[in-house]
Amino acid sequence: MRKYKLGFISDEDIFKHVKNTVTQYRRSINLREFNKNIIDPIKLTFDAKIYGQTMQQTIESECIRQIDKTNNNRIGYFHQYMFKYAGNGWEVPDNGDKGGFDVLNDELHIYVEMKNKHNTMNRSSSSDTYVKMQNKILKDDKATCMLVETIAKRSQNIVWRLTINENGRTESYSHERIRRVSMDKFYEIVFGEKDAFFRLCKALPDILDDVIAEDESAKLKNTVYDELDKKNFFRSLYLLAFKTYEGFDNF
Repeated sequence: MRKYKLGFISDEDIFKHVKNTVTQYRRSINLREFNKNIIDPIKLTFDAKIYGQTMQQTIESECIRQIDKTNNNRIGYFHQYMFKYAGNGWEVPDNGDKGGFDVLNDELHIYVEMKNKHNTMNRSSSSDTYVKMQNKILKDDKATCMLVETIAKRSQNIVWRLTINENGRTESYSHERIRRVSMDKFYEIVFGEKDAFFRLCKALPDILDDVIAEDESAKLKNTVYDELDKKNFFRSLYLLAFKTYEGFDNF
């Protein structure tokens, strides 16, 4: 293991955390899994022709798209559980415990809901989260609640101003201790270093290289294209969706 020199987390802990995330990643797909929800071979054909790809490239892209749906949650794990290594009173409680917050520090009275991207919450989930935070600051007059966004519109630590339509009327809410915070600013709060998040991002490719070098099974295993019949490729592809349709037995 090389030296990552992050300072706010040990080389051993960051390696272990990245490895735990990689272990949870979906890293394989076969033809049965690929067609679990019945793929659209017509769209795949359009994509290949319009984008100048081979069918193998197009199928591999679709495989990655399917796998990506699962792995978005794994990245959420990476961001959230990073803070269990912070010490100094920072906790990552079990799901649903401690008011349902993702990260918290009872000593500092800081309670955090984490989201990957600024536009992933709809109006209903935004209002539910805001109400949860309002209830927390009513019960704890020292509490600060934060909506922490990995990919915010900008680097920020600002009051969260929420507008809700209620019974045909528009209501606006804000409170100095209910805030929207970008991930870089939250790292600064937790670790006390302005560029801590930057240093993690810069080191991440090297850490992943080391994790994958230690365990080759971490790489993607994709057998979808290999399982299709190459002698009559388009017949094999189209029958995934249309094997009971009229005429397709003579494709």
